[in-house]
Amino acid sequence: MKVALFLTCVNDTMYPETGKAMVRLLRRLGHDVEFPESQTCCGQMHLNTGYRRQALAMVKGFAETFEPYDAVVTPSASCGAMIRDWHPRLAPRTAGVASRVHELSEFLVDVLGVTDVGAYFPHRVTYHPTCHSLRMLHVGDRPQRLLREVRGIDLVDLPDARECCGFGGTFALKNSEVSAAMCADKVTAVRETKAEALCAADNSCLMHIGGALTRTRAAVRTIHLAEILASTEEDPS
Repeated sequence: MKVALFLTCVNDTMYPETGKAMVRLLRRLGHDVEFPESQTCCGQMHLNTGYRRQALAMVKGFAETFEPYDAVVTPSASCGAMIRDWHPRLAPRTAGVASRVHELSEFLVDVLGVTDVGAYFPHRVTYHPTCHSLRMLHVGDRPQRLLREVRGIDLVDLPDARECCGFGGTFALKNSEVSAAMCADKVTAVRETKAEALCAADNSCLMHIGGALTRTRAAVRTIHLAEILASTEEDPS
């Protein structure tokens, strides 16, 4: 299977370690993964802000870049949802490529058929299911199934886990007070778990929550799902 990594803007510019973790993980499972350097933004931010024409150019560029691949894996449920749900609406000819795009947990569980990836992460962790992963991609409990198989982990439930963290991309800029209030509720829930780490499938949401955790001096780190799954005793995250 010819697999490509779609890293996304946020991960490429701010969280490159997440992409590196995905490559290590997939190679450990016996799969090579390529990073097409012509990839750009999926167009989500532009579409959400009303720039449909500009987004359309990115949609077509994405399809052209990833057409040669059997599967495209991304560490972002948010961007994955944009591609699978919106790309075919904006440009119907891109539907074939869009259907081959998988968020990481979907790819591992549904395509590769694995839940135990040989990970080791001896820490108390709670998981935040992001809105796009829940309501657009419908990943269900796939991330939790993967996390439960991680050796050494103490996985604890997050109170009101399905509640939005308040980020929502440009929503956090346009409605900053509401966004901050929603994030404060999420931080309270995270702190109640006594977790050492907060995990999610979107670094954009982790960035938002992590900033609030830092400002409240909470001793909780944020970490992407890929980095936990890539962690081993020999190469800890």
